[in-house]
Amino acid sequence: MDILDIGGQSSRPGSKPTSLAEECERVIPVIEAIRASPHDWLRDIPISVDTTRAQVAQAALVAGADIINDISGGTYEPEIFNIVAAADAPIMLMHLRGTPETMQQMTDYDNLMGEIVTFLAAQADKAVEAGINPQKIAVDPGIGFAKTVMQNVEILRELEKLKVLNCPILVGTSRKSFIGKLLDQPKASDRVWGTAATLDCAIAHGADILRVHDGRQMREVCQMADLLWR
Repeated sequence: MDILDIGGQSSRPGSKPTSLAEECERVIPVIEAIRASPHDWLRDIPISVDTTRAQVAQAALVAGADIINDISGGTYEPEIFNIVAAADAPIMLMHLRGTPETMQQMTDYDNLMGEIVTFLAAQADKAVEAGINPQKIAVDPGIGFAKTVMQNVEILRELEKLKVLNCPILVGTSRKSFIGKLLDQPKASDRVWGTAATLDCAIAHGADILRVHDGRQMREVCQMADLLWR
C-alpha cells in the first residue's frame, strides 16, 4: 500500500522550527486539495501528516488526513495523543533526542538499540493510556536523528530488536546524510542507489513501512526486496 506523507516543517539536523501558522498554511491546503481531487486514486490515497504539534495534527485530521507521524514520539506536545485518540487514527512514533537544532550533540548511548526500544515502549504506553488503539501504533528508530553514521548502520543491522514492541516498524533512510558520508555523495539527489541498499537491508531485517522520496524507483526496490526476504 502507498501512503502520501506530508510535512510542513523541516526536521533535518540543524533546522529551526517554523511558526504554528506557517506549518498549518503549508499543510492544510495541500490535504484539502488532495481530498477534492477529481482523480479517485489521489482523492482516496491514505495521507500521513508529519508533525509534532497537536494543533496541526487536529487540523490535518479534520481536513482529511488519516495518520499522524510524530518524529518526537509524542514528547514535544503530549496532547497530540488525545487528539489522535479522539479521531481513532493511527500514529507513528519516532525515537529522538533533543531537537533538530541540538540532536547531533546527543549521540552518546550505553546501549543504542536497548535505549531506543525503551523510549518507544514508554511512548507507546502513553499513547495507549490516552486511548489510542494499540493496533494503530507504528514505531520508528529515528535513523539520522541523534545518531552517528555508524549508529545508523547498527540500527539497520539490528532492526529485529524492535519486534519486541509488537508494532509495525517504520524506517526512513531516504537520501539521508549518513548515506552521503559513506558513499562520498554530498548531494542528496545522488544518494538514490545508496538509499535502495538501505531499504533492502531494512526489509530483510523486518521493516514494514519505508519512507522514501524517489517513489517509483524505491517502490520497485521494496517490491523486489519483499519478494526476496519475505
